[in-house]
Amino acid sequence: MTIIRSFLCLLLLLVMVWESHGIKCYQCSTDEDPDGKDLCGAYEKFDVASHIPVDCFQEESVTPGTFCVKITKQSPRMFIWDGRWRTVIRRCSSVTETGVTNMCNWGVDPIGVYWEECYCTSDGCNGSSTIKSSYFTIATAALALMFLMRN
Repeated sequence: MTIIRSFLCLLLLLVMVWESHGIKCYQCSTDEDPDGKDLCGAYEKFDVASHIPVDCFQEESVTPGTFCVKITKQSPRMFIWDGRWRTVIRRCSSVTETGVTNMCNWGVDPIGVYWEECYCTSDGCNGSSTIKSSYFTIATAALALMFLMRN
């Protein structure tokens, strides 16, 4: 049994190291979009085909990081067409407010601006509207922990 436990611990460690390789994230901001263009997906669907995710540890990355983030802010008015604004930022990140990734946090600031921050850990994950976690990592960790707890 000790050999099996050692093997499972080694497997879990290898999976964690394998998942910690450099990550690639989409990088854009509606503040940098040319007039009349919505390149970062504030009002229309984000076009992943026209963007290339950048390696978070290379020079072209605005900020270095180990995961991706998508930040959305929206003014407090009722409808987009009545003058409400929306801004979106997609980039690499290394710090979250809660310390948790693969989820979204949201709220309203004191002046009524809605904000949402979504953090994720797979390549290009900040290009979609939903955050997906690495199912392989979760499944492997869950199986290893169940087996270790059983013995």
